[in-house]
Amino acid sequence: MIARRALGEPVSHLVGGRLFLDRWFTVTRDVLDPRPETEVLVLEALQKPFADVLDLGTGSGAILLSLLAERTDATGLGVDLSDAALTVARRNAHDLGVASRARLVRSDWFAQVDGTFDLIVSNPPYIARDEMPGLDRDVRDHEPRIALTDESDGLEAYRRIAAGAAAHLRPRGWVMVEIGPTQALAVRDLLAGGGFDRIGARQDFDGRDRVIFGQKPQKMA
Repeated sequence: MIARRALGEPVSHLVGGRLFLDRWFTVTRDVLDPRPETEVLVLEALQKPFADVLDLGTGSGAILLSLLAERTDATGLGVDLSDAALTVARRNAHDLGVASRARLVRSDWFAQVDGTFDLIVSNPPYIARDEMPGLDRDVRDHEPRIALTDESDGLEAYRRIAAGAAAHLRPRGWVMVEIGPTQALAVRDLLAGGGFDRIGARQDFDGRDRVIFGQKPQKMA
């Protein structure tokens, strides 16, 4: 294990998982390693009322399953383009005792999503392609590239979410996304352009804007 760590393999891969909001999640190289910054998204989401939630790009299921574990009367749908990631998420749902309330489906963003929800959450790939070489090798060489970068400017996922979220939210429902530390203004503008109001931000443990959220109005313009 020491030799593998010396080559940059993440500790979560060596031990098979990590704690996220005091719950153990299985982690493999097929999913993004859940980070403390993402806990901020979950904590903010728990401040909103919701009976059902959609998690776009669910990966290990850390966001969705944590929300369902805290809200024992809620149900959720997690979608991901990776079948391997969904396998990990299903294992985590079972281990956390929320499998009966979590539906996990292969989908390219909203493509296979039906119905409307009270809350949409996502930690999408937000690293720009030209930033990838500068990442720590633990991340760059061992985590799924599709979960890290959009192979563009880092904003493509937010464009997709901002354009499609309102159609899958009930009136006064919330959309909430994790962002990179320089993306707050751009993502705020995208949500505003998608018709959302009450747009705000929550900071991470270092005082940087880390979560951007917006509410669907009772009546869309």
